[in-house]
Amino acid sequence: MAGLAAAFGSGAMTNSIPEFSAETQCFLITGSNTSEAHPLVATHVLEAKERGAKIIVIDPREVQIGRLADLYLRFRPGTDVAWLNGLMNVIISEGLEDRAFIEERTEGYEELRQVVMEYTPERVEEISGIPADGLREAARLYATNRPSAIIYAMGITQHTTGTDNVKSCANLAMLSGNMGIPGGGVNPLRGQNNVQGACDMGGLANVYPGYQSVTSPDIHEKFEKAWGSTSDLNVGLTVTEMIDAAGDGRLRALYVMAENPMLSDPDINHARHCLEQIEFLVVQDIFLSETAELAHVVLPGASYAEKDGTFTATDRRIQRVRKAIEPIGESRPDWEILCELAQRFTFHVSRNTQHASRGWDYPSPREIMSEIASLTPIYGGVSYERLEREGSLQWPVPAADHPGTPYLHKGKFSRGLGHFHAIHFQEAAELPDEEYPFILTTGRLMFQFHTGTMTRRSEKLEQEVPQAYVEMHPQDTVRIGLDGAKRVRVASRRGEIELGVRVTTRIRPGVVFIPFHFAEAAANALTHAALDPVAKIPEYKVCAVRVEPVG
Repeated sequence: MAGLAAAFGSGAMTNSIPEFSAETQCFLITGSNTSEAHPLVATHVLEAKERGAKIIVIDPREVQIGRLADLYLRFRPGTDVAWLNGLMNVIISEGLEDRAFIEERTEGYEELRQVVMEYTPERVEEISGIPADGLREAARLYATNRPSAIIYAMGITQHTTGTDNVKSCANLAMLSGNMGIPGGGVNPLRGQNNVQGACDMGGLANVYPGYQSVTSPDIHEKFEKAWGSTSDLNVGLTVTEMIDAAGDGRLRALYVMAENPMLSDPDINHARHCLEQIEFLVVQDIFLSETAELAHVVLPGASYAEKDGTFTATDRRIQRVRKAIEPIGESRPDWEILCELAQRFTFHVSRNTQHASRGWDYPSPREIMSEIASLTPIYGGVSYERLEREGSLQWPVPAADHPGTPYLHKGKFSRGLGHFHAIHFQEAAELPDEEYPFILTTGRLMFQFHTGTMTRRSEKLEQEVPQAYVEMHPQDTVRIGLDGAKRVRVASRRGEIELGVRVTTRIRPGVVFIPFHFAEAAANALTHAALDPVAKIPEYKVCAVRVEPVG
């Protein structure tokens, strides 16, 4: 499944956003509050709906786009593998699978079939709460309206079974022949504008730029020749693992760039404790974030408007960013800060070890892009000249005369045959009990962005949603004896917060929702730091909490 892993492991969409409005006949949207968190993507979905495309939304909470869907189904958080297997059960049982695609382009189908046939709609209803007839309707809509596109976001990935969830989405797309065609595919939406670019450039624990493995001796040798030296052949620590390592003394120094783990990490009371133990913490940001307040040194970075470079969007689209104003005050573009630090580091190393330093004296980002193209096959044909002439390019772009790749896996997968993974449902790491009887799930709002480092400084946006709140179903407010109270205390095994309460039927009974943007009532004071064993992503979307009225 290497071809799929290259796309899904990087979080990249297999297809392109413009294909949605032009080609897609059916959308399966899950774990994505698309119209609030990705409104520009949502416009393409809604344009497709106007020409007759179907929209299926399967989500624990009735997100905004769910109100516009042809079919909305609500489920218990953490049961994604069960209902995805259930969809495939219906498709196979009713003969709606794409037999030609399965036989010509995949392997492992029989093993998949044996597993998913255990997940009848009735069994899935018992596990997830999705009505059996609703599941059947969703399966028929998805399988019979081709091309069908799966759209998901962190509601799928932020689980201890996140890798299984993504593989199950890939299984469903291949089973129905919706891979390698315009308007289809499996399409994860990134949470921030250049997350894709950061991952493409090696901002992951196990790869060099372009998803080239750090454990490959040949790849290691290539980068050692280019750079003069590089790391060893070991996979590094992920973000959450770094925080733990800081707490137990394995990590003595940490450099944080444009990230705010003091609000975005799970179990932030634990994160604070760990960051307070570290010997040296550097934070590079455009504002003094909650994490920067703990730093020994703060380096003022420049905003997007103050620097040149590129952003790579969630559909692998590489675009130029052009400086509009000079950096304000003492701030500097990130690449300049990094280059000067590297020059000082390599000068110190060369004085003490006679090792000759190389590079780090780039005159501009243009030359950095040239080096990227020389070492990163998927960016091999990318240059500033082409981007300025053509507007954007979608990787892989292996050569200067290659037009780019609007959608992946046309004709064949990178590994040859696409591999079905037979996956059984597993429960989340922490489930409700008598002491903590509710499931907490977290997410985003239209009017705030991520940890609010930028947006909460906007008076207009603050007017829209000035304070944190928890959504509860009316049945649950009776259950806890809310009785007109306006505020509640939400507690987990890791911490507690006080905040306002909104009574709504958008959320299912037994589940509460808290947006994570608000430092004064941080949802991640409650969340669980249990990790997916493969991707090492924390389980932000499911933990057990108690809710009590505040008098």
